[in-house]
Amino acid sequence: MFGISEIAIILIVVILVVGAKKLPELARSAGKSARILKAEARAMKNKDADNTTAPAPRVIPGETLPPRGPEQDPRPQ
Repeated sequence: MFGISEIAIILIVVILVVGAKKLPELARSAGKSARILKAEARAMKNKDADNTTAPAPRVIPGETLPPRGPEQDPRPQ
């Protein structure tokens, strides 16, 4: 992967490109993004766990009616 020297060069380039003033803001926004991503992943995992333990839906028998013709439809056209 990357060694220490490659990581140091990348950090120096980032500092030069982004600027030392913007670096704390960049780190803060990256931290917030990581927290949001982690929370969403946890919520999806909990949602999946809840769905597997939910009871099966009940089937209620009923009757099917034929469609109404235009002469039987009370709605105006």
